[in-house]
Amino acid sequence: MDISLRNARLADDPTTMLDIGVADGAIVALQTGLTPGVRDVDLDGRLVCAGFIETHIHLDKACILDRCRIERGDLSEAVAETARLKASFTEEDVAERAAKALRKCILNGATRMRTHVEVDPVIGLRGLAGVRRALTAHDWALDAQICVFPQEGLLNYPGVEPLLIEAMESGVPVIGGAPYTDTDPHGQIDRIFEIARRYDADIDFHLDFSLDPETPDAPLDAEYVCAKTEAAGWGGRVTIGHVSRLSMLTPDRLAAIGDRLAQAGVAVTALPATDLFLMGRDRDHAVPRGVAPLHRLAERGVTCALSTNNLLNPFTPYGDGSLIRMANLYANNAQLGRLSELADCFRMITERSATLMRLDDYGVRVGAPADLVVLDHQDPALAVAELAPPLMGFKAGKQTFERPAARLLHP
Repeated sequence: MDISLRNARLADDPTTMLDIGVADGAIVALQTGLTPGVRDVDLDGRLVCAGFIETHIHLDKACILDRCRIERGDLSEAVAETARLKASFTEEDVAERAAKALRKCILNGATRMRTHVEVDPVIGLRGLAGVRRALTAHDWALDAQICVFPQEGLLNYPGVEPLLIEAMESGVPVIGGAPYTDTDPHGQIDRIFEIARRYDADIDFHLDFSLDPETPDAPLDAEYVCAKTEAAGWGGRVTIGHVSRLSMLTPDRLAAIGDRLAQAGVAVTALPATDLFLMGRDRDHAVPRGVAPLHRLAERGVTCALSTNNLLNPFTPYGDGSLIRMANLYANNAQLGRLSELADCFRMITERSATLMRLDDYGVRVGAPADLVVLDHQDPALAVAELAPPLMGFKAGKQTFERPAARLLHP
């Protein structure tokens, strides 16, 4: 055995301690009294989980806060400001900034990721090339899927579709969209599904990203995506992100939408840092939170995940890549205080994110890759409550980072 991690607690049963054996990059033993490996680490009862999963992050426009102007702080300004800046993005610039963001994520325990990359005639495929360079340079610590998407429109933006097709031809596995930026939102959704079926790709939309009330003249795009998912037979392969309009629904209407999403097999990602920052900017009091109520959707059987979205840019002018922080922020926003609820938030950055990304090899179990994170805590719910720091991480059995545990220096 290459490594033995002794006296570990697992998220699904933190009351019991056992030992984890690792050999040839995989977990080969989960038991008590394990014979020490070549490297033997006593975790002293600390929590071990499979690595955290970023299901929705934008590496191509990370770390540009020092170049930005933020006046209104709303979504339209963030899109416009990024559009202004990305004309000057080079492949090297994107690769350097993406690498900064990746290091933050890795140091905070992420081992898997889906990153969205903008494609249009202004940026061309430079952003995609830069992100690929950064991901290749960090593939020793993190596996990633790329999702290309048209941030500023598809049907209303000549030249975007050929670039999307070129990206898909190069092997990109996921295609996304932002229908709210198009003159024909449903037309964009239709076209994204057509491209996805052509390339057998998963789909990940930015969707219903506003606080507009649902009316007969302004229905939720989420319902249209559900219908398209069922018609295409794409259940389990479609995700919608943000979906802030869900935060404005009555409990009965939200339950009905949750049932519809679960039936169609459409997953939901909330991005609490971004959604809280951007939403409700037109209000001067009683400002809505604008974060999709994932815990209510999860009760209806919807696969739900929490993620970072943006780091240090006009969409989110802060962030350190910590998914534990996102879980804690969501719990604060949703007013969740029961240990069972906090544990569910932990699942939304681990196992439920794995379901969203269709990662069949995820988990702490014999035969799975030894992609592991050690947290300075003993319980997943309280790790969320107390923002427990990751102390060390492993990718395929190789240690990727370490962070000494804090200690008091008594006089």
